[in-house]
Amino acid sequence: MGRAMGDADHKIIARNRRARFEYEILDSVEAGIALLGPEVKSLRDGKANLGDAYATIRRGEVWLHHLHISPYEPATLANPSNPRRDRKLLLHRREIAKLEGRVVERGLTLIPLSLYFKQGRVKVELGLARGKRVHDKRETIRRRQDDRETARALRGRRR
Repeated sequence: MGRAMGDADHKIIARNRRARFEYEILDSVEAGIALLGPEVKSLRDGKANLGDAYATIRRGEVWLHHLHISPYEPATLANPSNPRRDRKLLLHRREIAKLEGRVVERGLTLIPLSLYFKQGRVKVELGLARGKRVHDKRETIRRRQDDRETARALRGRRR
């Protein structure tokens, strides 16, 4: 679905780095996002934070909560807006129904993984996620440390 993150037509605005640590990502989907003009300009400057953002499904619509987009300074004086307002995500009805079924049945959560420009439009990559347990997080940390030590040992052998 939204796998080609390294393509030339993708410009990453923000990534949710903690999402893959806190959650086990089962599936991902790309969605458009309804924004105001000054918000898009602010995103072009890279002023977004996905830190504690999440998505919910209400009455057949998907909403993104707690995405922080800093106000665009030149437009703020004339038209102030809430930087953490709820924003509507744009998906096909079939996609929404499929996501809703999985979220309700299995107790999964929708977490934004990244925010990026694709062919001039702002897109968000949503991950269908299950929260990790504490021991899973420890395993992730242990695996990272092992990988780091292995890389360090290999670098030392090359010299």
